[in-house]
Amino acid sequence: MTTLDLAADETLHVLVSSRRLVEAVEALSPRVRAHRWKPEDGLPHGEAAQAQVWVPSTRTAPEGLLEALPRLRLVQSTNAGVEGLAGRLPEGVVLCNARGAHTPSTAEWVLAATLAAQRGLPFFVREQDAERWSFSTHRSLVGARVLVVGAGDIGRAIGRMLAGFDVELTHVARTARDDVRGTDELPELLPQADVVILIVPLTPETAGMVDARFLAAMPDGALLVNAARGPVVDTGALLAELTAGRLRAALDVTDPEPLPEGHPLWQAPGLLLTPHVAGAVPRTEERAAAAVTAQIGRILAGEPLADVVRDY
Repeated sequence: MTTLDLAADETLHVLVSSRRLVEAVEALSPRVRAHRWKPEDGLPHGEAAQAQVWVPSTRTAPEGLLEALPRLRLVQSTNAGVEGLAGRLPEGVVLCNARGAHTPSTAEWVLAATLAAQRGLPFFVREQDAERWSFSTHRSLVGARVLVVGAGDIGRAIGRMLAGFDVELTHVARTARDDVRGTDELPELLPQADVVILIVPLTPETAGMVDARFLAAMPDGALLVNAARGPVVDTGALLAELTAGRLRAALDVTDPEPLPEGHPLWQAPGLLLTPHVAGAVPRTEERAAAAVTAQIGRILAGEPLADVVRDY
């Protein structure tokens, strides 16, 4: 168990990016001093440079920041994915994510995008814009064979939401356990899947995992849903399948991201595309702030830290 021990009279300095977080963190105890800081402010100085905890507003550490915080001991992300920070922190600095803060909204996006793609809603919206009454039959989610690649907090929430559609659900993770199949079984699982949902962290193991071979194993007409990170999917290989009309996709993340003007994904057939908004709902910021204050509360109480990132 990982703890961040403070002396009884030691002040905990926390570097945060919003006034709301300053107020929430300082309300916990007179021992806490919060400092509002953003990368455009330049490097922290004065008391802010004494921060033992940094709550980043960016996915990576700005140049020179870590060197400017000699007392830093914890980086508490407000995101679930922390690939821009993992493995890049000085020795002795703990990295924690905000597990659960983005779970409901991301799982909800997966359900919405999967339903929309299966029922042909993007097609009907385009036909509405053109004032065409174009009756056509599309696929259904009810009774579909769904493969969720990722069995963490968000993956499990997706599974619970899908339960009402009587899907044939299979979870896949790096290590097989109980009701979870291992990634080494993907070659035999993919040909049976109507829908493949990606919700894995971006790691050296998962980068490019969905390559031409992975996609070729999916059956004709299958749907790929990516709510993980763009580089998990080989964009060129996916474009080839979409252009051929063999597969369909719903993407909230892309590689590159943001998607530049003129990129062929914009016009790819069979693609539902959103600009990395799966976690963007009104209460997400509130849940992320709650994760930060709960972690500070653990530090003050001398309790073990939650959601320590080790497996990256």
